[in-house]
Amino acid sequence: MTPSARYDMIILGGGPGGSRAAFDAAARGLSVALVDRDGLGGTCLNRGCIPTKLLLGATAALPLLEAQKKLKGADGHIAFDLPALQQRKDRYVKGTRQALEKRLKAAGIAVYAGEGRVTAAPPADIAGDGDGELTVTAVQPDGATQETRLAWGTLIVATGSTPASFPGLAADGAAVLDSTALLDVTEAPESLIVVGGGAIGLEMADFFSRLGTRITIVEGMGRLAPTEDPEVGDTLRKVYAREGWAIHTGRKVASLATVHEGHEGREGGDGDGGTGGRAVLRFEDGEELSASKALLAVGRRPASAGIGLDVLGATLRGPGWVQTDECLRAAPRVYAIGDVNGRTLLAHAADHQARYAVRHACGATATAYDAGVMPACIYGHLEAMRVGPTAEELKNAGFSPRVSRSMLIANPIAQAYGTTQGFIKIVWVDGRIRGVTAVGHGVSHLVTLAAVLAGGSGAAPGWTVHDAGSVIFAHPTLDEALEAAMEAPQESA
Repeated sequence: MTPSARYDMIILGGGPGGSRAAFDAAARGLSVALVDRDGLGGTCLNRGCIPTKLLLGATAALPLLEAQKKLKGADGHIAFDLPALQQRKDRYVKGTRQALEKRLKAAGIAVYAGEGRVTAAPPADIAGDGDGELTVTAVQPDGATQETRLAWGTLIVATGSTPASFPGLAADGAAVLDSTALLDVTEAPESLIVVGGGAIGLEMADFFSRLGTRITIVEGMGRLAPTEDPEVGDTLRKVYAREGWAIHTGRKVASLATVHEGHEGREGGDGDGGTGGRAVLRFEDGEELSASKALLAVGRRPASAGIGLDVLGATLRGPGWVQTDECLRAAPRVYAIGDVNGRTLLAHAADHQARYAVRHACGATATAYDAGVMPACIYGHLEAMRVGPTAEELKNAGFSPRVSRSMLIANPIAQAYGTTQGFIKIVWVDGRIRGVTAVGHGVSHLVTLAAVLAGGSGAAPGWTVHDAGSVIFAHPTLDEALEAAMEAPQESA
């Protein structure tokens, strides 16, 4: 059967990486098709970055009011309408998705809604010529399926990731939910167990805490935000514990499930008398906790199954991460970008990789991919930000880093908002900035400047102390905390 259409480049997945690759390839004059199965915008727009920030932003006034109440400068009460917040979130996401589709089509990009599966690799004996093929299976409104065969010269796999689960730790759709399901609830649970103290778990816990939900965080590693600087985790724990969160770190979970009847309240929970389904968590030591709902936020797994990567000879690692070479290639004329390759599970990492993959496919660069310093944030009324490695990571790599810091309590903007918990830490190697980490209110707004301080990709060096004096830091701003940290005394890490 002859393919119905042929494209210079086909992209599997319409998230931040896939859509960026499509726009860049079309701008370079390539004929481009984008195949998407889960809604344009990917996890970021539909089930991740955007909806969570909308909900956090819509409720941000409460922690600010609480800060002023503690300073005896204000009083009052704020009530939130969760169904109304959900409606606004859904309208925004839908509108943004529709706008993205219009932009793609206006750029001359063919958009196919459906499941894409590779059915043929390019001929191995033809250098630079010959096409691969894939089949797009779409479900029609009447339930019937329609298949469309397409030919491609270059393929970019950008299928992303989905919430992870493990034996005994899986969302059941009842009282145990993954982040996708919890984002759509229209009634705040009385209590919530969050399994996973990383970005997803902390952000969702922060939002529901603002709605009055009692929060319990369970993290198997020794601290909250375990991939960040240890001081960040310590600060988060102190602040959230003061706000009434129950926090369990360094404890392994044996099971988590919905119990529908016969369960009485136990330590750490609030029993429902056996009248309804509740989330029950059991630690390996036998202790149990219960709550109205539980969020399973124990990481992500690659969405690589069922798309025919075996046909291409691609290598999968672990649960299905697509192995790539130094140029992000999974096979000849096949690139894997974003979450699915397991390098960095962040939307902006996918975007950055997409730009490189298109340039490399078009012959505009032959150098290996270099991500440079990768910015990352955890959002909420107490935020965390990092670019580059931590001091701990540098020491483990054989360096002798030094650190300098400033405390937000000395910053006038932090004082103005009454949110002075936290710090900025600079990590130095041989007199140049290698990493920046921060925790506190609003520190996510410093992340791009911090990335500039730590240097870009390739040979771009990090700033020296002398460089701090070459730029005027406006006053009063939170940015001045970065300047203060750069100029503070350095000490061995």
